[in-house]
Amino acid sequence: MPRILMERSGEMEVFARVVQEGGFSAAARSLDLTPSAVSKLIARLEARLGTRLLVRTTRALTLTEEGEAYHHATLKILQDLNDADQEAAGGAVRGRLRVNTTIPFGTMFVAPAMPAFLARNPDLIVDLSFTDGIVDLVADKADVAIRMGNLPDSSLIAKKLGQSRRVVCAAPSYLQRKGRPETPADLERHDCLTFNFRRARPSWPFRWQGQDISQAVTGSLVVNNGETMKQMVLAGAGIARLGSFHVATDIQAGKLVPLLEEYNPGDLELIHAVYVGGGPLPHRVRAFIEYMIETLAGSSLRGAET
Repeated sequence: MPRILMERSGEMEVFARVVQEGGFSAAARSLDLTPSAVSKLIARLEARLGTRLLVRTTRALTLTEEGEAYHHATLKILQDLNDADQEAAGGAVRGRLRVNTTIPFGTMFVAPAMPAFLARNPDLIVDLSFTDGIVDLVADKADVAIRMGNLPDSSLIAKKLGQSRRVVCAAPSYLQRKGRPETPADLERHDCLTFNFRRARPSWPFRWQGQDISQAVTGSLVVNNGETMKQMVLAGAGIARLGSFHVATDIQAGKLVPLLEEYNPGDLELIHAVYVGGGPLPHRVRAFIEYMIETLAGSSLRGAET
């Protein structure tokens, strides 16, 4: 029977921390070790594996191809160990929860919910990242992501949290300058603000004469997140299609005007929590998802289906 290497998890922990902190000295400080101790542990790990994992220069530390693969595997193993500890501890919600969400939803719903969520789970550390781009949950070390709209096919597990209407809208200043579109086809002569990420649709859905249609839209401005788009449409830069939860207050205040509502086909934006499957859902992830369902149930968004 091969000898059990009891130091493996410790080596992995140090290696992962070096990559996370971007250097030996920073990793040593976070682990309460000396830089020389960290260096020796990494050297021992590379010697055992028979390959170089890290390349150090005076300016930067980079992963080799083997280091990239080992790093991904290390993160999964360390997460599994942490989950095993939680299971053995009777399902306590503790540790670090890494959440990635879109900027509008994160700003309006996730961030305000965090104080009460943390009060309920005092042994938890929540690491929030807001971006409207698609993230790789493994590469970006996210436990759970919240995404708007239809999800592409993937190996991720999705849990519906809620849904919101989408609304086409513009500022009064833009409509005074360019006129108001009366039919979907009128959008061809208007500046329509669009997103620049790959999953963005170059057309908007409408119902015209009893038929669902897809109206191509173009404009002189593209952006990478919903919050920037809202600011641009408020400034009169063009017409946008946004989640109603994001612009409802501005519409009520008269800062934005909904357009072509009679042609809206019931355009819905689904809200999902997505996470990596393949094992029991960590208690910290389950607690977060359940709390967001609870939060949205009392909001302007319709809650998840039961």
